[in-house]
Amino acid sequence: MADGTGDPLFEADVAVTDGRIVEIGPKLGPGAEEVDARGLLVTPGFVDIHTHYDGQVTWESRMAPSSAHGVTTIVTGNCGVGFAPCRPEDRDSLIQLMAGVEDIPQVVMSEGLPWDWESFPEYLDSVAQRPHDIDVAAMLPHSALRVYVMGQRAVEREDATQEDISRMARLTNEALAAGAIGFGTSRALQQRSASGEPIPTVRAAEAELAGVLSAMSARGEGVFQLLSDFDEFHGIDTEWAMLRRLIEGSGRPMSFTVNQKHALPDGWRQLLDLTAAAAADGLPMKAQVLGRPTGLLLGHDLSSSPFLGCPTYESLRPLPFDARIERLRDPAVRELILNEMKQSKVRNWDFRFELGDPPDYEPEPDASLAAQAGRLGMTPESLAYDILLEDGGHRLLLQAFQNYAAGSLDACYEMLMSPHSILGLGDGGAHCGLLCDASYPTTMLAFWTRDRKRGPRLELADAVCSLTSSTAEAVGLADRGRVAPGYKADINVIDYDRIQARLPRVVHDLPAGGRRVVQDAVGYVATIVDGQVTQRDGDPTGALPGRLVRGAQAAPAVPTLS
Repeated sequence: MADGTGDPLFEADVAVTDGRIVEIGPKLGPGAEEVDARGLLVTPGFVDIHTHYDGQVTWESRMAPSSAHGVTTIVTGNCGVGFAPCRPEDRDSLIQLMAGVEDIPQVVMSEGLPWDWESFPEYLDSVAQRPHDIDVAAMLPHSALRVYVMGQRAVEREDATQEDISRMARLTNEALAAGAIGFGTSRALQQRSASGEPIPTVRAAEAELAGVLSAMSARGEGVFQLLSDFDEFHGIDTEWAMLRRLIEGSGRPMSFTVNQKHALPDGWRQLLDLTAAAAADGLPMKAQVLGRPTGLLLGHDLSSSPFLGCPTYESLRPLPFDARIERLRDPAVRELILNEMKQSKVRNWDFRFELGDPPDYEPEPDASLAAQAGRLGMTPESLAYDILLEDGGHRLLLQAFQNYAAGSLDACYEMLMSPHSILGLGDGGAHCGLLCDASYPTTMLAFWTRDRKRGPRLELADAVCSLTSSTAEAVGLADRGRVAPGYKADINVIDYDRIQARLPRVVHDLPAGGRRVVQDAVGYVATIVDGQVTQRDGDPTGALPGRLVRGAQAAPAVPTLS
């Protein structure tokens, strides 16, 4: 057993009653229901603190793909995007924002969202009415809050007035009282609505953020999550100085996204150094990191393809999938598109790779399409064209554009090993036609502790700790993330020798037949939420014990010896 603390593994039975772990020890005796874990790995359920399931939790009970990868608690409201608070007249604006920022088809949200709320507390009530296979905790999203208070002025990114800020603070207090676990925002220029407009919060002034955080400080609760461009827009030093002032003034814990940007491959080091300096000064600031390349999946049934922009390819996109693949197989069409590709400015074939089953998230540089094409005496474009037509046109390519600047995951290893980082960025409910990073818990176990060959691995106990107690405590959910008496009975039983993420695949199971990428896994013998088995050997059992988590949760009291 890896109990989530990072301590060495040990053998023991686990007894559960009424959704809580009540005893751990040898030979505890028979139970009303038993899961035989002999020879298997037992861990706490995984806590994914960055998921963007804001819409999916309102229209669906199963939080796939995360629930297929051992996740038992999710956090929504990330990066300041979400659907509450929201007036009826602003619904289309928020849908456009999520469609652009998070690559969720507008028709999916238009048909799927029940919109039985206006305020954030009403949104939480709506989520609470639906049972889930995972526990759900939610942050108040800044973009929705700003539009609710400022209307069109927010969309046009005007400065908030003092009256606006005071109202945001009151609504933040209301959200926290109803059960929000914190507040998320984005200051990233690349996040734009479907119409191309930057996210409403990108230029929010320090006074506005301080006003919201003051409400959190007054209550002594709530976490602060942030996405920022830092160097590209505000400047690292200027932006970081502001963030330090906000945390110094409010005392609230903050986490923010850190990836290795290929254009500035060592920039992440400065951010982690600043985070370490803040921690040394007693400031609760941590970096959210991901243990694999951040990038895009490319394919004919996805949002992105190497051939986007080619007139012939674009003319075929409206066709049904099978008819489009048939036309793409025509040698004359192939020649047209490849000739049009000669005008393309794409030069990043060194960072495009085939995806096999299981997918390799640390491919050798000589496995790139550029290197393969060179060995075959053909162009990368023509090789990509042929690969993507395999398997009935369902083959996928991986384009790595962050965390892979040197052609390895060595930078990720350093980020993961930092005491000032936490795991995040799974985005299971977003980027539906672009990626499936929600499978990262499986990558953490299979790749980082067992299979990595090109560099050092992580200790299994440490990897489990990073997926469980570290993330749970970072967002104030201290009642879970450990296998110990008194803790919530969220548990994984894993065949460690077999655990593996499979090849991502496209399904059309969202409202209105919307498309998304999912990724299956093998090796999860059982996933238990609140004492009930929700997944068995990769299949859902139908149990839906997951509930809305309202507010921070205290750790169980430790029994004292008399």
